[in-house]
Amino acid sequence: MKLKQIKVPGPEHPISIERNPARSVVSVARRVIAETRNALTLREAAYGWADTPGLWSAEQIRGWRGVTDAVHKKGGLIYAQRWHTGAMSHPDFFNGALPMSASNVNPQQESVTPSGRKPTVAPRPMTRDEIRQTVADFGTAARNAMEAGFDGVQIQANYLYLIAQFLNSATNRRKDEYGGSTVNRARFLFEITETVLEFVESGRVGIKIGPMNVSGAFVANADTLPDMEYVIKKLNDYDLAHLLMMGATTDFTGGPLEHLAGDGMFQHFRPLYRGHLIANVDMTQERANRLIKARLADSVAFGRLFIANPDLPERFLTGAPLNEVNWSTVYASGPTGYTDYPAMPRSPSHEGSPKRTRRQTELLPS
Repeated sequence: MKLKQIKVPGPEHPISIERNPARSVVSVARRVIAETRNALTLREAAYGWADTPGLWSAEQIRGWRGVTDAVHKKGGLIYAQRWHTGAMSHPDFFNGALPMSASNVNPQQESVTPSGRKPTVAPRPMTRDEIRQTVADFGTAARNAMEAGFDGVQIQANYLYLIAQFLNSATNRRKDEYGGSTVNRARFLFEITETVLEFVESGRVGIKIGPMNVSGAFVANADTLPDMEYVIKKLNDYDLAHLLMMGATTDFTGGPLEHLAGDGMFQHFRPLYRGHLIANVDMTQERANRLIKARLADSVAFGRLFIANPDLPERFLTGAPLNEVNWSTVYASGPTGYTDYPAMPRSPSHEGSPKRTRRQTELLPS
């Protein structure tokens, strides 16, 4: 894979600062989590989703500086989400070589390759040296993000990617210090966290995580919930900027996570985490207000709604109808479906109206 295949923000590959999935406190959009179709790749060996941007070269750092400067000019904050795809990658990215993961277990998912979606394959197990290198890469990536002007970083420890592959007992069959017990399978995550904190202060570092029940090797099992409880409790030791907790992305009925469906995810984990908890997945204005009022979350992340509604806070404030997401363009290449959703027309009286404060907009009636 050649470096030129990785998108660099700039005139040829513009990235909207208002239409990407963003972190918001119910109605106040002041922080963008820069996923840009997915998280920012650590380095070439971590690549595994076609047309996602990177942040490891000087050219990429310069390109992202233009994006972060634009966000700051609008009074916002922007965090870089860092990831490694692990077994979710594909040999097509590596001239036929296997992607790497905790063990040689096929996650039985789909990889998004330059020529389309293809079934994942059984990866090769990482050596200890490769694990150490990957941990170091997360630290370097965090340093690069700060040099590029980001206000902080978020570690992508969720969904189907490398950190989750180490945590999951079905995809981690290692016999060394990174496999077996919950503590060992979580070691990779906490080594990454501690390395990132060597480059970025804790108040600027967040983690995205949550228990899953997807398919294939990521069907929830007897270890899924106790593993996540251990991780969430231990994250209290790091005084992080936030924990972005993903709610149920699939049907939990009949499985070990059934009681975590709906608001159950946040009812279960809120007592375990003392820091700033951001609730995510299937959020509406009404649900966001309810979660914050019940103190089950400190703030709420709107992703899909922000993709289709660049002025989402104003629509919440005024009760305006919401644009629908055009799903055929989600995770696609190019600006269509990312920068072309219409904003509300602005009336002269609206232009002159006083701005609301954060406190005034936290608990709006639906």
